[in-house]
Amino acid sequence: MPETSTPAQRPAPCPCLSGNPYAECCGRYHRGEAFAPTAEALMRSRYAAFAMGEPDYLLATWHPLTRPDALELDADVRWIRLEIDRTAAGGPFDREGVVEFTAYSRSGGSAAQQHEVSRFVRMDRRWVYLDGV
Repeated sequence: MPETSTPAQRPAPCPCLSGNPYAECCGRYHRGEAFAPTAEALMRSRYAAFAMGEPDYLLATWHPLTRPDALELDADVRWIRLEIDRTAAGGPFDREGVVEFTAYSRSGGSAAQQHEVSRFVRMDRRWVYLDGV
């Protein structure tokens, strides 16, 4: 008879909604075991960092010209869904990329969404977030 696992035993899904377990998906980027190979992968890992409360990762993947000195995440915000609307370039061999997304959250019983067109660039062979509108 095959073993079944209870919900408490199953690996936590990644907040980026890739369908993969967090530890095997964005968790490895957050732990510094790997680097996001594309601009979209970095965008997803940054969203997951907001959801998991990882401000150090967000700062480390932010371009130094646009990065704030510090970042304090609002513990009351619960990130619930990410939709990638469009990507342009940002592949493994590109130098620049754009990811348009909508992120959904809840805070204090209110729902919110953030739509952004983010620009990413390669710096020292790693993708970093430059800015967004």
